[in-house]
Amino acid sequence: MTTLSYAVSDSATMLRRQLRHMLRYPSMTVQLIGIPIIFLLLFVYVFGGTLGAGLGGASGGRAEYVNYVTPGILLMSMAGVAQGTAISVAMDMTEGIIARFRTMAIARVSVLTGHVVGAMIQTMFSLTIVIGVALLIGFRPNASPVEWIAAIGVLGMLTFALTWLTVALGMTSKTVEAASNLPMPLVFLPFLGSGFVPTDSMPAGPALVRRVPAVHARHRDPARTADGHPDRQQRRHRRRLVRRYRAGRIPLGEETV
Repeated sequence: MTTLSYAVSDSATMLRRQLRHMLRYPSMTVQLIGIPIIFLLLFVYVFGGTLGAGLGGASGGRAEYVNYVTPGILLMSMAGVAQGTAISVAMDMTEGIIARFRTMAIARVSVLTGHVVGAMIQTMFSLTIVIGVALLIGFRPNASPVEWIAAIGVLGMLTFALTWLTVALGMTSKTVEAASNLPMPLVFLPFLGSGFVPTDSMPAGPALVRRVPAVHARHRDPARTADGHPDRQQRRHRRRLVRRYRAGRIPLGEETV
């Protein structure tokens, strides 16, 4: 076997270890899935009537707000799982299992690879559950299959980046408690972006976060962009006007957006 094949085999073993930990200690997985669902239900059914009325949509109220807030809840889910990854890595670093692995003939990259791949599987499972609950309470995106694939790809890349960041935080933390606190700001970043309310109503300081695409959910999520985003409606209207103009149905100068 080559070095690469050994690394792949050892990484698969470490992935099975992570998956067995998730099954043996399901409380962490339940917590990582339950908290975003609680936030989703809280914001939709407690605050959604008021916040949705201020969005300016045709329907307004909760039906409008559930479509607006779901991508922000998905970001919170991803950050929550990343926080759990930091805790898991810190536990390995502080409880002596890493020292034992160093005495074994395994690829060094396999331990971290198992953590990262396991976290990505856990994140995708969590996002699936959250989206399912959102659909049950009225989330109705108008994205095409291609746009859903693009959204899943963006979420996967962002999950991969956040997971490696929290792996590094877990490795540098001296205690498990410190590892659980360091990634905490990632969970609250959607509150400073447009994940829960439009940034136009924010003061100048928090509104600066909307310039970060990963936090500004409306710029980041193709599934949300397809869900009645004004920019998309304008582009569709322009394309219709161009087709009508080329067909000779409207004269030049009457194109209004």
